[in-house]
Amino acid sequence: MKITIICDVPLKENNGTAIAALNLIHFLKKQGHLLKIICPESDIPLLEDEIRVPKINFFFFNGYVEKNGVTLGKPEKKILRAAIEDADVVHLLVPFALSRAAIKIARPLGIPLTASFHCQAENLSNHIKLMNNQWFNEQVYRNFYRAVYRYCDCVHYPTQFIKNVFENSTGPTNGFVISNGVNPLFLEPRKNVTRPAEYEDKFVVLCSGRYSQEKAQHVLIEAAKLSKHKRKLQLIFAGDGPFKERLKKQAADLTLPPLFRFFKREDLADVIAYADLYVHTAEVEIEAVACLEAICGGLLPVIADSPRSATRYFALTQKNLFTYDSPQSLAETMDYWLENAEEKQRCLENYRNFSRRFALEECMKQMEQMFFLAASSRKENEKDAEKQSEQKENA
Repeated sequence: MKITIICDVPLKENNGTAIAALNLIHFLKKQGHLLKIICPESDIPLLEDEIRVPKINFFFFNGYVEKNGVTLGKPEKKILRAAIEDADVVHLLVPFALSRAAIKIARPLGIPLTASFHCQAENLSNHIKLMNNQWFNEQVYRNFYRAVYRYCDCVHYPTQFIKNVFENSTGPTNGFVISNGVNPLFLEPRKNVTRPAEYEDKFVVLCSGRYSQEKAQHVLIEAAKLSKHKRKLQLIFAGDGPFKERLKKQAADLTLPPLFRFFKREDLADVIAYADLYVHTAEVEIEAVACLEAICGGLLPVIADSPRSATRYFALTQKNLFTYDSPQSLAETMDYWLENAEEKQRCLENYRNFSRRFALEECMKQMEQMFFLAASSRKENEKDAEKQSEQKENA
């Protein structure tokens, strides 16, 4: 198939959307599909078959946008049309300007559209201090639906949770629940990994994710201060983001300074192999592949029970959950697992069976089947496009 992929953000491996997109791109290429990939300009190496468009200029707000690590592509109609007009399917990754412009080109041509759901309303509303405003978040979803998802032949949701959240605000879609999948690097616990000497007598706690308000890493920092083992707790925050300096300042009085670092995939797999616990603090989460990577790599998870996070469904027992936004609850849960080695091992055995369903290859095959299904609707789409054209001519 000829598949055009539209991504409004750069394909930089520092966020879940980009990682999911790159995994999909690599799989489709391996399967022999012909791709065209539209992304905004950036300083990362150009992918084969990638075509770049200029960044949107936010003028007076450029500084704020850059501080938050946001880059969005500016729709260039000639570039988009050239990439779309001979495609069998156009796949949209996030519902912003590039995707919206692509829809206006693809629909009159009768080209099937698919889209992934990678953006929770709170990922936007947190930037304008409205993350907890339910009415505003519902309006965001309705805007996404009106502008993008109602035109799509198939919609990919990484979890049933986010499908339910979105459709409760907008109405039904032709949705397919498919995990973003876990890279083979993390599918089995790594052996022969040596813990760094400086961590030898410490309890190493890993927390992965973008440093931002909705990821709530501050809860882990405060929990470490309350833990019975606070003098031996070594926190590792794998990621990057606009809240980095704020989190460092908050952690300044911990006994052991946390490590804040963006890890390459191989290095992160090693950290997972030698850590004692994985903590997922996020209050807002569509899936959290980072948590799945830790689980598949052999780490026991402790997960925030936030009602706005799909990750809570990865908890196999109540002891794998803590009360979100409660450092005391998290401290008590961490202490429980650090003090009960036999119970921890039994729980890990159960997680080994749980993690097999998230193998990347299998998830990507399901995505490929969704594209085949969408492509099969092309004749019907072309008929609809012809009818719309005739109606315009007769109007």
